[in-house]
Amino acid sequence: MVVTGGGGGIGSALCRRFAADGAKAIVVADLKGEAAEAVAAEVGGTAVAADVTVETDVQALVAGALAAHGRVDVYCSNAGVGLGGGPEAPDDVWERSFAVHAMAHIYAARAVLPGMLERGEGCFLGTISAAGLLNHVFSAPYAVSKAAGLSFLEWLSIAYGDEGILVSALCPQGVRTAMLGSEAERTSFLHAGALEPDEVAGAVVDGLREERFLILPHPEVAEYFRRKASDYDRWLRGMRRLRERVRGQIT
Repeated sequence: MVVTGGGGGIGSALCRRFAADGAKAIVVADLKGEAAEAVAAEVGGTAVAADVTVETDVQALVAGALAAHGRVDVYCSNAGVGLGGGPEAPDDVWERSFAVHAMAHIYAARAVLPGMLERGEGCFLGTISAAGLLNHVFSAPYAVSKAAGLSFLEWLSIAYGDEGILVSALCPQGVRTAMLGSEAERTSFLHAGALEPDEVAGAVVDGLREERFLILPHPEVAEYFRRKASDYDRWLRGMRRLRERVRGQIT
């Protein structure tokens, strides 16, 4: 299996959990090569320094895994960035968000799906966010790009779900990672119910075993999503109130 963004946070927790569950081979990929090497040493895996926003890096990552192990059973497209702002955010913020949260999944699918489809089996897990389902009260680039990533995963499941490909979207709320800490003000409302990365990894294993598309480590997200679908305008009013409440706490 291949885990991108595997050098820390949810990615490293996934690597540890997969290793504990007996994964035969784990390829740990991260933009930071030293972080990938540390996790790979811990789990007995292989480290690869890769930028998932560069398609040639993703192609080389998958080609290397295939050369070493013959197949990729599970690909975890997990890298993420926390960039905030609204429409006024600079173009490079918007472009980086879409590159990491949408194009990285597309590059990964281009690289790994042909082999999976040829075998008639495989699993593609994308780390999205509850923001992909529910939006975010402060960060438009994050929420919009995460929603794009979720839509792409939905499309993959529609197109290939009957051809032996399990596609799953991991959509947690707050997780106690460096990203949550570095965005303390904008994400303060997520801290109370934040989970440890290992808890999220456990939810992923359960979700994959049950072959679920949506993996929701925070069960309340399912209820919020139902409310959104049942009364969109009421939900938008509620999100406005949440935004104002959090803004008041920050100021």
